[in-house]
Amino acid sequence: MQIHEYSGEGLEQLARQSFMPVITRTRPDFRGRMALQEMGEAVTVSRAYSRGSHRTFRTDRMAAKTSGDDVVLFCVHAAGRSHVRQHDRVAELKAGSGVLYEARSAWELLSSGEGRSLTLHFSRDLLPLRTAEITEGCARSMDPVAPAMQMLSGYLDRLFDVADDLTASQRLDAGQAAIDLLAMALRDVTPAVPGDGGPAHVLLDMMRTHVRDHLADPRLGAEELARRHHVSVRHAQTLFERIGTTPGAYLREQRLVAARAMLSDPRYARLGMSDVAAAVGFLNLRTFERAFRRQYGMTPGGWRREHIHPGPAPTTESPKMPPG
Repeated sequence: MQIHEYSGEGLEQLARQSFMPVITRTRPDFRGRMALQEMGEAVTVSRAYSRGSHRTFRTDRMAAKTSGDDVVLFCVHAAGRSHVRQHDRVAELKAGSGVLYEARSAWELLSSGEGRSLTLHFSRDLLPLRTAEITEGCARSMDPVAPAMQMLSGYLDRLFDVADDLTASQRLDAGQAAIDLLAMALRDVTPAVPGDGGPAHVLLDMMRTHVRDHLADPRLGAEELARRHHVSVRHAQTLFERIGTTPGAYLREQRLVAARAMLSDPRYARLGMSDVAAAVGFLNLRTFERAFRRQYGMTPGGWRREHIHPGPAPTTESPKMPPG
């Protein structure tokens, strides 16, 4: 767990390091505290407490610089009142409600008084929804009494508390489970998007989930994935075209994402490179190293050396939140 205390300028710096570049406007007396739990290379859960009004926003120019692995934030407002604006929509947030916003377009968050929040931050390619569905889900307030929202907020709260006791692979699974719950909750608030494929979309979701759940299975490839879901390889390819990829490319990408997370986790520092490769389904070390280098521009060993000790050891003290 990492703990950060900040003022207005510190909030801008923390957001740039942990989430995305933003601009903040605060009063001189603004103060905040944030604790972050990394659930893998691409997923983070954080709790934050702030006192004082602030305006945090991301401009169109900032959004235009977003790379292909841009991020999404889902925030549960535990206390306080805030507004989020994106895509010409404004979500008014009260205690217990949630909101989604994405890095690839401008957004604005206005918050006043004392606030507490719980935020899920992740790479948008982990959310099993189409691009248009994600965009339509942004800046829409999610009702705190809706069953799906209650499940999601309760899960995130508990996940944050137990994350320190999870292994790296358990963190990956738990983080993905949170994203899957979010996808379910978003369907309650997102208008129907033209082209939503009905049964085909459900089957694609099932296949993507199966890939993430069986990365270590070296038998799993495009043909085996199609066979296990009782469709032809061509039909599987057609389904994955909906998200701009192929079954084989998606499987390789997810294996490399999992490997990258293991190589960044101190708990796996003594694990040999062949063992890391096998844990994500690569039987041949050279094939793994070649694929990793193509994807991330460095060898797995180079990635481990740069990321296994990214900085001073973070404190494990939880932030003290006022009763509320």
